[in-house]
Amino acid sequence: MRTHLLFLFISLIILKSESLNCNENNPQGHPSDLRVFHINSPCTPFKQPNSVSWESTLLQDKARFLYLSSLASAKKPSVPIASGRSIVQSPTYVVRANIGTPAQPMLVALDTSNDAAWIPCSGCVGCASSVLFDPSKSTSSSSIQCDAPQCKQAPNPTCTVGNSCGFNMTYGGSVFEASLTQDTLTLASDVIPSYTFGCINKASGTSLPAQGLMGLGRGPLSLISQTQNLYMSTFSYCLPNSKSSNFSGSLRLGPKFQPIRIKTTPLLKNPRRSSLYYVNLVGIRVGNKIVDIPTSALAFDPNTGAGTIFDSGTVYTRLVEPAYVAVRNEFRRRVKNANATSLGGFDTCYSGSVVLPSVTFMFAGMNVTLPPDNLLIHSSSGSLSCLAMAAAPTNVNSVLNVIASMQQQNHRVLIDVPNSRLGISRETCT
Repeated sequence: MRTHLLFLFISLIILKSESLNCNENNPQGHPSDLRVFHINSPCTPFKQPNSVSWESTLLQDKARFLYLSSLASAKKPSVPIASGRSIVQSPTYVVRANIGTPAQPMLVALDTSNDAAWIPCSGCVGCASSVLFDPSKSTSSSSIQCDAPQCKQAPNPTCTVGNSCGFNMTYGGSVFEASLTQDTLTLASDVIPSYTFGCINKASGTSLPAQGLMGLGRGPLSLISQTQNLYMSTFSYCLPNSKSSNFSGSLRLGPKFQPIRIKTTPLLKNPRRSSLYYVNLVGIRVGNKIVDIPTSALAFDPNTGAGTIFDSGTVYTRLVEPAYVAVRNEFRRRVKNANATSLGGFDTCYSGSVVLPSVTFMFAGMNVTLPPDNLLIHSSSGSLSCLAMAAAPTNVNSVLNVIASMQQQNHRVLIDVPNSRLGISRETCT
């Protein structure tokens, strides 16, 4: 079976088309709002196949989950580069960032589980994108020296020729080297001077986002940390339904114009991996029954990385095996007169018209009941529907639950770091 591509991309598109409504302003007119478009929208330059197999989508999610598991663990993460099976980390949203003076537009991937920004720069060896940032054409560009505090905050920092700071890191199945650089960053109408990011000059592998990445984590080099005075470490996003005709949503930066009436749950912090947005998932209800899940499957433990995170780069929610099995079995039990079948990595699928139970995530302080569009993935013909969740891979010592983008769509997700809370409210994002 085939289904339309479920990866959603955030992009601020500076186009002036009335028929496509690709202008940069949010329809609601809020400052610091960035528009959201589907990857196949006419408002983006990215071209993808009309359909993608569920198996390949779930395989990419599995690779993403392995990466997140390595981030959550107490040990220093190590991602294999070439070991028979590349681990692909695939962010699913991009934003248009204008970099330099005069501005050079780049569509950088946003990732709520990463920190430092990095983009491919002119002269890069191995960069796949034809769009490269040229610091020599920016009058506001400068290199970061080795004795600067930002150099110590970079991953694996090194000293290069001329006492300039560089760093290298692995990202999925890729590895790259970058020079630490400062330049003006413009998001919507907000101008951010002296923004620190990595200028990639050498790369290998195929999993790097084409025009770079900007992290929304909590580390010192993240967007949230570097713009603390401007956005007060607060943002929200609303991801559109994958079946929507125009796929537009918004990323809202700063505390202003955020929803007032919103259910919230405390953010938890793992000192070893402070970038990840942990929450306390205390239970899961299927229909009107709270399923029997071992306490250890949901418990937060900074020493092992165990717990539950919200992540924008995973498409389908992953639960540790005991939790997933409990949810799946109760889900199946409540579907009357129908036998579950499997499709690829999805093991709870039904043909035709059946009455399916609701699923509610129970967090400390708030419950979130998933509408059908957030719960089920449908075949292109509409004859087969599958529970859009899966168990964490059994070939790793997984202790991490990931609430993924499909389960977040058509909700506004608020990240309020100063008040240490994550909020969710229903919102039609299109």
